Amino acid sequence: MAGSATTIGVLAVTATLTVGFVAAGAAAASSARAAGVADVAALAAADTASGLVAGEPCARAADVAGRVGASLTACRIDGLIATVEVSLDVGPLAARARARAGPPPGSP
Repeated sequence: MAGSATTIGVLAVTATLTVGFVAAGAAAASSARAAGVADVAALAAADTASGLVAGEPCARAADVAGRVGASLTACRIDGLIATVEVSLDVGPLAARARARAGPPPGSP
């Protein structure tokens, strides 16, 4: 009896840790994906703000984010610098990321 109780306890702890590690891995992957989407959306907005691409910068960023299933939650254009925030739904939770793009500091 004592051996089976110990075995059940070890299996329960192992299952709990496995579920925790899988959830943490999924959260890290979702966070990385959201960061990538924010980077691309910020670059698209900065390209549009600089005149490289026609259109309105925040609309371009929203379009880019929407193509991969994310939504643009904030967009600010300051000269040629674009700062965006995106939200990516992952099951019942949402991964959020912010990115900034524009010309390098000190450029003409």
